[in-house]
Amino acid sequence: MTFSLTHYLGRIGLDRVDVTVEGLDALVKAQMAAIVFENIEPLLGTVPDLSPVAVWRKLVSDRRGGYCMELNTLLGAALDATGFVKRPFLGRVRMGAATGGPRSHYAWIVGVGGREFLADTGFGGPGAHGIVPLAAVGAEHRIGGRVFRLRADAATGELVLERQEASGWFSLYGFDPFPVTAADVEAANYLCARWEKSPFPSHLMLSRHRAEGRAAMFDTTLTLETAAGTEKRALRSADELSACLDNVFALKIDRREADAVWSRIGGALSDAA
Repeated sequence: MTFSLTHYLGRIGLDRVDVTVEGLDALVKAQMAAIVFENIEPLLGTVPDLSPVAVWRKLVSDRRGGYCMELNTLLGAALDATGFVKRPFLGRVRMGAATGGPRSHYAWIVGVGGREFLADTGFGGPGAHGIVPLAAVGAEHRIGGRVFRLRADAATGELVLERQEASGWFSLYGFDPFPVTAADVEAANYLCARWEKSPFPSHLMLSRHRAEGRAAMFDTTLTLETAAGTEKRALRSADELSACLDNVFALKIDRREADAVWSRIGGALSDAA
Protein backbone atom coordinates (compact mmCIF):
# COMPACT_ATOMS: atom_id res chain seq x y z
CA MET A 1 0.00 0.00 0.00
CA THR A 2 1.24 3.50 -0.80
CA PHE A 3 -1.37 5.66 0.95
CA SER A 4 -4.85 5.26 2.41
CA LEU A 5 -6.36 8.37 3.96
CA THR A 6 -8.63 6.27 6.19
CA HIS A 7 -5.73 4.26 7.59
CA TYR A 8 -3.51 7.33 7.91
CA LEU A 9 -6.14 9.25 9.88
CA GLY A 10 -6.55 6.23 12.12
CA ARG A 11 -2.80 6.17 12.70
CA ILE A 12 -2.69 9.83 13.78
CA GLY A 13 -6.01 9.86 15.64
CA LEU A 14 -8.09 12.20 13.48
CA ASP A 15 -11.55 11.62 12.04
CA ARG A 16 -11.22 14.12 9.21
CA VAL A 17 -9.10 16.98 7.90
CA ASP A 18 -10.69 20.22 6.66
CA VAL A 19 -8.84 22.21 4.01
CA THR A 20 -8.55 25.23 6.27
CA VAL A 21 -5.79 26.84 8.31
CA GLU A 22 -7.17 25.12 11.39
CA GLY A 23 -7.35 21.80 9.58
CA LEU A 24 -3.73 22.06 8.42
CA ASP A 25 -2.54 22.89 11.93
CA ALA A 26 -4.51 19.97 13.37
CA LEU A 27 -3.03 17.61 10.78
CA VAL A 28 0.56 18.64 11.52
CA LYS A 29 0.08 18.46 15.29
CA ALA A 30 -1.66 15.08 15.11
CA GLN A 31 1.10 13.49 13.04
CA MET A 32 3.77 14.89 15.36
CA ALA A 33 1.94 13.49 18.38
CA ALA A 34 1.39 10.05 16.88
CA ILE A 35 4.55 9.36 14.86
CA VAL A 36 7.88 9.67 16.61
CA PHE A 37 10.96 11.40 15.27
CA GLU A 38 13.69 8.74 15.36
CA ASN A 39 16.87 7.97 13.44
CA ILE A 40 17.50 4.34 14.34
CA GLU A 41 18.05 3.21 10.74
CA PRO A 42 20.79 5.76 9.96
CA LEU A 43 22.36 5.10 13.36
CA LEU A 44 22.63 1.42 12.45
CA GLY A 45 24.05 2.11 8.99
CA THR A 46 20.95 1.99 6.78
CA VAL A 47 19.83 4.72 4.37
CA PRO A 48 16.06 5.05 4.84
CA ASP A 49 13.97 4.07 1.82
CA LEU A 50 11.82 7.04 0.78
CA SER A 51 9.63 5.16 -1.69
CA PRO A 52 5.92 5.62 -0.89
CA VAL A 53 5.50 1.89 -0.17
CA ALA A 54 8.47 1.78 2.22
CA VAL A 55 7.48 4.96 4.08
CA TRP A 56 3.92 3.73 4.46
CA ARG A 57 5.02 0.30 5.69
CA LYS A 58 7.45 1.68 8.25
CA LEU A 59 5.55 4.67 9.64
CA VAL A 60 1.96 3.45 9.35
CA SER A 61 1.80 -0.34 9.07
CA ASP A 62 4.76 -1.07 11.37
CA ARG A 63 4.02 1.96 13.58
CA ARG A 64 7.64 3.07 13.64
CA GLY A 65 8.97 6.61 13.41
CA GLY A 66 11.47 8.28 11.13
CA TYR A 67 13.50 11.41 10.51
CA CYS A 68 12.63 14.47 8.42
CA MET A 69 12.87 12.78 5.03
CA GLU A 70 10.43 10.04 6.01
CA LEU A 71 8.08 12.04 8.24
CA ASN A 72 7.61 14.83 5.73
CA THR A 73 7.33 12.39 2.83
CA LEU A 74 4.34 10.92 4.66
CA LEU A 75 2.99 14.38 5.45
CA GLY A 76 3.29 15.29 1.77
CA ALA A 77 1.17 12.31 0.78
CA ALA A 78 -1.40 13.31 3.39
CA LEU A 79 -1.48 16.89 2.10
CA ASP A 80 -2.12 15.60 -1.41
CA ALA A 81 -4.85 13.24 -0.23
CA THR A 82 -6.64 15.97 1.72
CA GLY A 83 -6.47 18.61 -1.02
CA PHE A 84 -3.84 21.05 0.21
CA VAL A 85 -1.51 22.82 -2.22
CA LYS A 86 2.14 22.38 -1.29
CA ARG A 87 5.71 22.82 -2.47
CA PRO A 88 8.86 21.33 -0.91
CA PHE A 89 11.99 22.96 0.36
CA LEU A 90 15.37 21.75 1.54
CA GLY A 91 16.55 23.89 4.42
CA ARG A 92 19.99 24.46 5.89
CA VAL A 93 20.16 23.47 9.54
CA ARG A 94 21.74 26.15 11.75
CA MET A 95 21.10 25.15 15.39
CA GLY A 96 22.37 28.46 16.68
CA ALA A 97 24.96 29.10 13.98
CA ALA A 98 25.04 32.28 11.90
CA THR A 99 24.75 30.27 8.67
CA GLY A 100 23.52 26.81 7.82
CA GLY A 101 25.10 23.67 6.48
CA PRO A 102 24.12 21.77 3.32
CA ARG A 103 20.53 21.66 2.08
CA SER A 104 19.43 18.67 4.12
CA HIS A 105 16.20 19.43 5.98
CA TYR A 106 13.09 18.44 4.02
CA ALA A 107 9.73 20.11 4.70
CA TRP A 108 6.79 21.89 3.06
CA ILE A 109 5.29 25.27 2.31
CA VAL A 110 1.50 24.87 2.19
CA GLY A 111 -1.01 27.31 0.74
CA VAL A 112 -4.50 27.58 2.20
CA GLY A 113 -7.03 30.40 2.25
CA GLY A 114 -4.75 32.69 0.27
CA ARG A 115 -1.96 32.39 2.84
CA GLU A 116 1.19 30.26 3.08
CA PHE A 117 2.48 28.29 6.05
CA LEU A 118 5.56 26.35 7.04
CA ALA A 119 4.43 22.76 7.70
CA ASP A 120 7.13 20.57 9.19
CA THR A 121 6.66 17.34 11.16
CA GLY A 122 10.29 16.30 10.95
CA PHE A 123 12.61 18.66 12.82
CA GLY A 124 12.50 16.74 16.08
CA GLY A 125 12.38 18.38 19.48
CA PRO A 126 13.48 21.94 18.69
CA GLY A 127 10.94 22.51 15.93
CA ALA A 128 7.51 24.12 16.09
CA HIS A 129 4.69 21.80 17.13
CA GLY A 130 2.34 23.30 14.55
CA ILE A 131 2.30 25.49 11.44
CA VAL A 132 4.10 28.85 11.12
CA PRO A 133 2.70 31.67 8.91
CA LEU A 134 5.13 32.80 6.23
CA ALA A 135 3.73 36.27 5.63
CA ALA A 136 4.27 37.56 9.16
CA VAL A 137 8.07 37.73 9.01
CA GLY A 138 9.36 38.97 12.36
CA ALA A 139 6.09 38.35 14.19
CA GLU A 140 6.17 36.10 17.22
CA HIS A 141 4.00 32.99 17.34
CA ARG A 142 3.31 30.90 20.44
CA ILE A 143 3.16 27.30 19.24
CA GLY A 144 3.00 24.34 21.59
CA GLY A 145 4.03 26.41 24.57
CA ARG A 146 7.10 27.92 22.87
CA VAL A 147 7.62 31.14 20.91
CA PHE A 148 8.84 31.08 17.30
CA ARG A 149 9.41 33.61 14.56
CA LEU A 150 10.66 33.79 10.99
CA ARG A 151 13.53 36.19 10.33
CA ALA A 152 14.64 37.38 6.90
CA ASP A 153 18.41 36.91 6.48
CA ALA A 154 19.57 39.36 3.81
CA ALA A 155 23.05 37.83 3.70
CA THR A 156 21.80 34.39 2.58
CA GLY A 157 18.40 35.23 1.07
CA GLU A 158 16.80 32.78 3.49
CA LEU A 159 13.93 32.90 5.91
CA VAL A 160 15.24 31.57 9.21
CA LEU A 161 13.01 29.78 11.71
CA GLU A 162 14.00 30.83 15.22
CA ARG A 163 12.89 29.79 18.70
CA GLN A 164 12.96 32.09 21.69
CA GLU A 165 15.23 30.97 24.49
CA ALA A 166 16.13 32.57 27.82
CA SER A 167 19.34 33.83 26.20
CA GLY A 168 17.60 35.24 23.11
CA TRP A 169 16.57 34.00 19.67
CA PHE A 170 18.01 30.63 18.63
CA SER A 171 18.19 29.87 14.89
CA LEU A 172 16.91 26.43 13.87
CA TYR A 173 17.15 26.37 10.07
CA GLY A 174 16.97 28.60 7.04
CA PHE A 175 15.22 28.01 3.71
CA ASP A 176 14.78 29.78 0.39
CA PRO A 177 12.30 29.60 -2.53
CA PHE A 178 14.52 27.66 -4.94
CA PRO A 179 12.80 24.63 -6.54
CA VAL A 180 13.48 21.17 -5.13
CA THR A 181 13.48 18.02 -7.26
CA ALA A 182 13.11 14.35 -6.33
CA ALA A 183 16.82 13.90 -7.08
CA ASP A 184 17.64 16.69 -4.60
CA VAL A 185 15.67 14.90 -1.89
CA GLU A 186 17.29 11.55 -2.67
CA ALA A 187 20.76 13.08 -2.43
CA ALA A 188 19.94 14.91 0.80
CA ASN A 189 18.60 11.68 2.31
CA TYR A 190 21.85 9.86 1.53
CA LEU A 191 23.91 12.73 2.92
CA CYS A 192 21.89 12.80 6.17
CA ALA A 193 22.20 9.04 6.63
CA ARG A 194 25.83 8.47 5.67
CA TRP A 195 27.90 11.68 5.77
CA GLU A 196 30.41 11.58 8.61
CA LYS A 197 29.56 15.17 9.59
CA SER A 198 25.85 14.41 9.85
CA PRO A 199 24.62 13.69 13.39
CA PHE A 200 22.29 10.90 12.35
CA PRO A 201 24.85 8.08 11.81
CA SER A 202 26.53 8.84 15.15
CA HIS A 203 23.86 9.78 17.70
CA LEU A 204 20.46 8.47 18.73
CA MET A 205 17.80 11.18 18.50
CA LEU A 206 14.16 10.74 19.47
CA SER A 207 11.30 13.18 19.99
CA ARG A 208 7.64 12.65 20.79
CA HIS A 209 5.02 15.30 21.48
CA ARG A 210 2.92 13.73 24.24
CA ALA A 211 -0.19 15.24 25.81
CA GLU A 212 1.72 15.85 29.05
CA GLY A 213 4.74 17.38 27.29
CA ARG A 214 7.59 16.58 24.95
CA ALA A 215 9.78 13.54 25.45
CA ALA A 216 13.22 13.61 23.84
CA MET A 217 16.34 11.52 23.82
CA PHE A 218 19.90 12.22 22.71
CA ASP A 219 22.13 9.15 22.98
CA THR A 220 21.48 7.89 26.52
CA THR A 221 20.00 11.09 27.98
CA LEU A 222 16.21 11.08 28.33
CA THR A 223 14.42 14.43 28.73
CA LEU A 224 10.80 14.57 29.89
CA GLU A 225 8.93 17.89 29.82
CA THR A 226 5.72 18.39 31.78
CA ALA A 227 3.79 21.34 33.17
CA ALA A 228 5.70 20.84 36.41
CA GLY A 229 9.09 21.23 34.77
CA THR A 230 11.81 19.28 32.97
CA GLU A 231 13.38 16.04 34.15
CA LYS A 232 16.59 14.59 32.72
CA ARG A 233 18.15 11.24 33.42
CA ALA A 234 20.72 8.97 31.84
CA LEU A 235 19.82 5.43 30.83
CA ARG A 236 22.28 2.85 32.10
CA SER A 237 21.56 -0.37 30.22
CA ALA A 238 20.08 -1.93 27.11
CA ASP A 239 17.15 -3.08 29.24
CA GLU A 240 16.38 0.51 30.21
CA LEU A 241 16.70 1.61 26.59
CA SER A 242 14.32 -1.09 25.35
CA ALA A 243 11.74 -0.22 28.01
CA CYS A 244 12.08 3.51 27.26
CA LEU A 245 11.59 3.03 23.53
CA ASP A 246 8.40 1.07 24.25
CA ASN A 247 6.88 2.96 27.17
CA VAL A 248 7.93 6.55 26.46
CA PHE A 249 8.22 6.67 22.67
CA ALA A 250 5.73 3.92 21.75
CA LEU A 251 8.36 2.22 19.56
CA LYS A 252 8.11 -1.54 19.64
CA ILE A 253 11.37 -2.64 18.06
CA ASP A 254 13.02 -6.03 18.05
CA ARG A 255 15.23 -6.58 21.12
CA ARG A 256 18.18 -7.38 18.90
CA GLU A 257 17.76 -3.99 17.26
CA ALA A 258 17.57 -2.30 20.66
CA ASP A 259 20.77 -4.07 21.68
CA ALA A 260 22.43 -2.87 18.48
CA VAL A 261 21.38 0.70 19.25
CA TRP A 262 22.75 0.40 22.78
CA SER A 263 26.05 -0.85 21.45
CA ARG A 264 26.30 2.36 19.39
CA ILE A 265 25.40 4.80 22.20
CA GLY A 266 25.97 3.03 25.52
CA GLY A 267 29.23 4.80 26.28
CA ALA A 268 28.14 8.21 24.97
CA LEU A 269 26.47 9.83 27.97
CA SER A 270 25.17 13.21 26.86
CA ASP A 271 23.20 16.18 28.18
CA ALA A 272 22.07 17.56 24.83
CA ALA A 273 18.46 16.34 24.47
